[in-house]
Amino acid sequence: MPNIVIFTQNDCPPCTFVKNYLTEHKVGYIEKNIANQQYRAEMMDYDAFATPFILLDGEPMYQVDLDKINAACHIGS
Repeated sequence: MPNIVIFTQNDCPPCTFVKNYLTEHKVGYIEKNIANQQYRAEMMDYDAFATPFILLDGEPMYQVDLDKINAACHIGS
């Protein structure tokens, strides 16, 4: 399985969707809520300004791409 890090924030429906989607497909991930200033700064190091921001094996994903997630996680294959 790939290493997945999701930068989230409170009250973010797309963040909740991605987390639920991965959980439903039994894919592990690390969540970093940007209410924590360290995580916010880490996200901004990638010039990312919106959540969810995803690192998929270290590769930045600035918008949710389920096809890329499915391929990397072997979902539906």
